[in-house]
Amino acid sequence: MGSWLEGPKAAAERMGADFGYRGERLGRPQQGSGAVAGPGRRIGALFADGWIASLIAFGLLAHGDPAKANLLSLPVFFAMSALLLATTGTTIGKRLFGLRVVRLDGGRATIPQVLLRTVLLCLVVPAAVWDRDTRGLHDKAVATVEVRI
Repeated sequence: MGSWLEGPKAAAERMGADFGYRGERLGRPQQGSGAVAGPGRRIGALFADGWIASLIAFGLLAHGDPAKANLLSLPVFFAMSALLLATTGTTIGKRLFGLRVVRLDGGRATIPQVLLRTVLLCLVVPAAVWDRDTRGLHDKAVATVEVRI
């Protein structure tokens, strides 16, 4: 009963499994620049980007109409994320939180990778399912990782 309540990671550790640190399996450093970003920073950056997209939709496109702004927020978020990730490797929210998206080999993500990653991020569920390196399914599908700058 105790191992069930503690979770599978605690039970595996008692049996001798070594999980290491986040990103070790990917060859990333444990801390500092290039380390895999933690969930707190990633969620904070996502909220910042969503807020910016909502402001753009409300102020520039919907002209103050909240119903129209709600419909336009997701397409604005998609366009903003895809454009900024394809050109700079980071969005405004990711930059504020010190993050960038790179391929597993450390290079910049390609345009098809960025587009598919952003579509999956907009679907929400793939981004909400993580592995033990805190990489969402949207990152695993396109072989990218979100790292600290």
